Amino acid sequence: MKEIMTVIRRHQVPATKKAFEDAGFPALTIQSVEGRGKQGGIGGWASEVDPELNTVMSSELADDTKFNWIPKRMLTIVVQDDQVEEVVDVIIKANQTGHMGDGKIFVMPLKEVVRVRTGEVGKEAVI
Repeated sequence: MKEIMTVIRRHQVPATKKAFEDAGFPALTIQSVEGRGKQGGIGGWASEVDPELNTVMSSELADDTKFNWIPKRMLTIVVQDDQVEEVVDVIIKANQTGHMGDGKIFVMPLKEVVRVRTGEVGKEAVI
């Protein structure tokens, strides 16, 4: 099994969720996160690519180190090893604009999964 985490633009969440559902992957976890990459935070082109940034005051996002954090969403999904390529493709197709800030995808091995309700482990706990 693999855990796939992706960080994407906030306004891309509905399209990404729909793409996952259409591909047969309805279960995922979403978290609000803030960060910055090579683009260096909020400024210039970032608000053009992410329309929601126009409503966020950069002073609300800036801290004492003068980093301007960009609000993003982190989606996490657990899949079988043979589904990784399909899920990565779904994420890319739903989020790729060709601009800096499209996101990142992290694929990590998962040692074990246990369903709390039933105690099922492994593949049965994920299905």
